[in-house]
Formats: sequence, C-alpha cells, structure tokens
Amino acid sequence: MATRRSVLGDAHVDRATANTTAFDADFQTLIVESAWGTVWADDTLTRRERSLITIALLAALGHHEELAMHVRATANTGAEPDAIRETLLHVAIYGGVPAANTAFKIAKETLASADRIDTPQAAKKSA
Repeated sequence: MATRRSVLGDAHVDRATANTTAFDADFQTLIVESAWGTVWADDTLTRRERSLITIALLAALGHHEELAMHVRATANTGAEPDAIRETLLHVAIYGGVPAANTAFKIAKETLASADRIDTPQAAKKSA
C-alpha cells in the first residue's frame, strides 16, 4: 500500500479504500498485491519509467480515466511534462494517432489544472 500511496497520493488511496465494498474487495486486494505490491514495488525500473510506460499503455488502450489519474501521479513519480509529451508522440506512432490525440487532450487538461504546463490563455499573455 505504501508504493500505491507514494505514486497516487493519500487522497486517491483513501477514496478507493473508503469506496470498497464486499462486491469489489477482492478486486482491490488484487490491485494492491499485484500491481502495487509486486510490479510497481520492483526496483528494476524506476517509478518514473513505470509511470511513462503506464501512460503509454493507458493512452494506446483508450483507458481515459486511468490515464488522467496516472498523468496526475507524475507529480509524484518524477515524470516531467516533456517526457509525457514524448511518450504520447511514441503512442501516436505505435498505438495510433486517434489514441494519441485523445491522450494529448487529457494530459494537457490534467497538467494545466495542476499548473504544470501553460494554458493557451497564459501563453498568449506572456507573448
């Protein structure tokens, strides 16, 4: 659970835990043990690298809600907006332009809402 908290943040994990019911408790256990306790906890790849791989996969597969969540999590994993942009360019080539187009929109909105990139209005003001 510590890895999940450090990547996604306490607020997200607390919400997920609070919303767990008997119906999805086994699923939550699977996520915590497999994804966060095994895959993300391994130190072969850095959290930054895992974060960018996860963003690429979610973008290519069209998992938009999870994509936004993992773009937000880059504030905790060290993946910079420039690296996210390059990852999504890679998605355009190997996952398809339509998938990358939507992913760019999601990433731009998510990063702008966290003040990690300029919005179009901010860019016009500084010009």
